[in-house]
Amino acid sequence: MKTSAIVLGASGLIGSHLLTLLLNDPHFDSIKIFVRKLLPIQHPKLIQIVTDFEHLELKKEEIKADIIFCCLGSTQKKTPDLAIYKKIDHDYPLYFAKEGLKNGLRQFHLVSALGANSKSANFYTKMKGDTEEDLKKLGISSLHIYQPSFLRGNRNENRPLEKIALVLIKVIDPLLIGSLKKYRSIAAEDVAKAMINESIKNKKGIFVHQSDQIKELV
Repeated sequence: MKTSAIVLGASGLIGSHLLTLLLNDPHFDSIKIFVRKLLPIQHPKLIQIVTDFEHLELKKEEIKADIIFCCLGSTQKKTPDLAIYKKIDHDYPLYFAKEGLKNGLRQFHLVSALGANSKSANFYTKMKGDTEEDLKKLGISSLHIYQPSFLRGNRNENRPLEKIALVLIKVIDPLLIGSLKKYRSIAAEDVAKAMINESIKNKKGIFVHQSDQIKELV
């Protein structure tokens, strides 16, 4: 049976890998993405929906798919206004999940972050934790939450500090063993591969995959 999917955050580091993999995966026959502007991609399975995310209600009839893959996320540098930051990382995923359930959604896959905790005093980790907990309350029959550590991959934007970090992790990663293994960096493409592999298994329940576990799903 063919499967339809929605990808949120298709232009991002994980989302771009995910979109490419889905378009080439025979299990999926329709891939819908919601974007602020059209991506320079053409494919017979791809449907691009230009969206004003401030007025998602105008596109709610389009939120219909078997599976939603959510790779939405921002940074404090790009989004210093914390209210807008929360909209992107919390409110939008919740909206798509709720509307998707009205239209027959079977699975929701969320890219969260290692350390996500709704009880945290840190804004970022609390927000990620709140998103996870609020999604769990919706009754989605198959909910997968991925908590990657530091992501490796080629970004469209220039991040000098991240380039320095990539050099350092080559030294640090091998030292992280045992219970610290989950803090090793992970390739963004591996996260995308794990998401697809888990979606094909069609398991029921709530699953939280930490960074080291994600690598085992590839």
